[in-house]
Amino acid sequence: MGLKCLHCGESCGKNPVMWDDEPFCCYGCKTVYQILNEKKLEKYYDIQRMPGIKLEKVDVGNKYAYLDNEDVKLKLLDFLDGGIGKVSLYVPVIHCASCIWLLENLHTLNAGIISSSVNFPKKLVSVTFKENEVSLRQLVELMASIHYIPEINLNHLDKKDSGKSERDLLLKIGIAGFSLLNVMLYNFPEYLPGSNQLSETFVKFFGWMSFILVLPVVFYCANDYYLSAFKGLRHKVINIDVPITLGIFTLFFQSTYDIIAGSGIGYLDSLVGLVFFLLVGKWYQSKTYRALSFERDYKSYFPVAVTTLDDEGGEHSLSIADIKEGDTILIRNEELVPADAILLKGSANIDYSFVTGEAIPVEKKQGELLFAGGRQMGRNIILKVSKSVKQSYLTQLWNQDRHQKETVSNLNNVINSVSKYFTIVVLIVAASAAIYWQFNNPLLTIFAFTSVLIIACPCALALTVPFTFGGTMREFGRKGFYLKNAEVIEYLHKIDTVIFDKTGTITLSHTMKAEFKGELLSDEQLSMIKSLVANSAHPLSIAIKNSISQPAVYEVENFKEIPSLGISGIVRGSRINIGSKIFVMGTCAIPDKEYSTNVYVFAKNKVLGYFKIENVYRQGLEEVIRDLKKYHYEIFLLSGDNDAEKSTLAKIFGNDTRLLFKQSPTDKRDFVRKLKESGKTVLMIGDGLNDAGALMESNVGLTIADDIYSFSPACDGIIEAGRFGNLTKFIRITHTSINIVKISFLISFFYNVVGIGFAVQGNLSPLVAAILMPISSISVVAFAGFSVKTFSKKKID
Repeated sequence: MGLKCLHCGESCGKNPVMWDDEPFCCYGCKTVYQILNEKKLEKYYDIQRMPGIKLEKVDVGNKYAYLDNEDVKLKLLDFLDGGIGKVSLYVPVIHCASCIWLLENLHTLNAGIISSSVNFPKKLVSVTFKENEVSLRQLVELMASIHYIPEINLNHLDKKDSGKSERDLLLKIGIAGFSLLNVMLYNFPEYLPGSNQLSETFVKFFGWMSFILVLPVVFYCANDYYLSAFKGLRHKVINIDVPITLGIFTLFFQSTYDIIAGSGIGYLDSLVGLVFFLLVGKWYQSKTYRALSFERDYKSYFPVAVTTLDDEGGEHSLSIADIKEGDTILIRNEELVPADAILLKGSANIDYSFVTGEAIPVEKKQGELLFAGGRQMGRNIILKVSKSVKQSYLTQLWNQDRHQKETVSNLNNVINSVSKYFTIVVLIVAASAAIYWQFNNPLLTIFAFTSVLIIACPCALALTVPFTFGGTMREFGRKGFYLKNAEVIEYLHKIDTVIFDKTGTITLSHTMKAEFKGELLSDEQLSMIKSLVANSAHPLSIAIKNSISQPAVYEVENFKEIPSLGISGIVRGSRINIGSKIFVMGTCAIPDKEYSTNVYVFAKNKVLGYFKIENVYRQGLEEVIRDLKKYHYEIFLLSGDNDAEKSTLAKIFGNDTRLLFKQSPTDKRDFVRKLKESGKTVLMIGDGLNDAGALMESNVGLTIADDIYSFSPACDGIIEAGRFGNLTKFIRITHTSINIVKISFLISFFYNVVGIGFAVQGNLSPLVAAILMPISSISVVAFAGFSVKTFSKKKID
């Protein structure tokens, strides 16, 4: 065999290329190894042995010069602003964990690359980069130099060709189905009594006719299984397609021998039937996955609204799914821009950290384009939507690695461990059955060997978690509860501690009553105050705005909002500060006791008074607290306000609940951290305004969506305000989902044990095995979907 290439594992032949005493099959593999060593990326070779791809000489030259063309570049880029670009590239050669690791560490190869992430199932690499340090062309050339060559088809920049693979699969099913019907027709006399009386000429003729029909089935329809098996073996991985390939070729070569030798027509009917039903099962699974993906990307996310403006300037709340090109929208401080839009009015300072990871705001002027996913930092701005909302793009941003928590899925670890050894065990069982029958009844050898290879399938195991959790997410979405990803379900089921924020979380923003106490304010002063608070999305600002009947007609300059303290701005040349006592007065050492939530107003160099806020708590809050205690969850309340409502809250939460007031965003985050360090699994429920750090620090962070566009990338889920009363029920359904997964595991295990038991006895034909194999996956999917839907309807109205 000779020496093996350190990079790709291929044979180096008689004259290996040596570098640093290590063998390589070619100069391309040696070059990639040198690059990785130079950049201290040797871990690439530690994750998986010989993970690279055999390289052919890549002469880039001017191949990617067209990427310098501005029109082409703008069509390819997902985002380009403030010198930051973001692009998604299809890289078909991604095949293992080492590939993912290397492509997610591209920033070590070029300092101009900010971050990169890999979507392994879709073979997509999303890269965020600094355009003034590395151009799109240089980025693609860098990837090509380490032989992760992106496929860029300019003919399909404006339209997706996602149907091609499905058309190919349907064509293969059609050919296999046509061949199956005709082969069974040719072999029909063989199924009847007295078939041994058929003339030899008749048997040979229809045997060769069947053989001709089988050729396209074996060498075209089933080629995906061979390619997958070959790629796996090439990288020392035995995947489920290896036994399928063995089964197909065993039946084919045995049948070919029988036909040539004139001893019969072999197992051609079983062979064609096997391929046909495998392809049908594959098609069914792909359709089901696509349905789940569609609901996830387009129906189940961002159930919040944005403020639209009519021709008279009136404000209306509209679901972002209903926003269309040409709509005029109002974006307040710290609200997200939901779609690409043109700035019509106001001074925009856009924080694109949600998109790029870079938190430096970019200043925008009237007439300039703002990209979806940016967050306004400052006063109100008015935009005209230039592209309809792409919820799939917002969902993708939400799932970026920089917003992920460091958690490990135990269920997926179990599945990966089982699947790793499953195929090896199947091959051993199949070989043992073949050896046994060869000595006891040679006629059953082929049946037993191929039937074991075909019927044993870990697919049902692998499908259990995604379909159960996918079904749960779909049902949750229909009930008004939206999760970032399926893994959140597993973590929700583990929680033992629940923390509530107060303002905007357990209180209702639009039903709060605000009454001013202090100097008598003129209409002009009230209008100035309303103009200032109108720029803030904080619940207390909204309450004050709704309490003032005068119009907000004044421009606000130098607007600032400081979390947990207040807002400030210049209105008609006068500085106005609105917020907490310490923010407005500079001290909280006032002797009188406060018995309400108060928001103070400073204008014209003096404190004018304060707005007394009367909170209204969410409907169903008492039931939620009662249900959580029923299941023995530990409950806490964290609030940035004073303890004026402590006695009222104690009645709702009970004396056994810790109520903590005057908590800054840092205090909230540190409190969550200490709970986790003590071994607690924490669910944090907030509004995403002053508690983003706590949401991110918690094991699961949820926000409540009212009819304003408030969204925190740090959250793991969003619950519609009207569904808040079902919170405990949603959490308990995750326990049901975990039980469904466990039962599905048992169904899959039982199927494999019983199926293999029949197969090793030679009582199962490969054709029947091929029918049962996809049925096992379908049964698990059907059980998971039916169970999740039934229990969801039963537990949630």
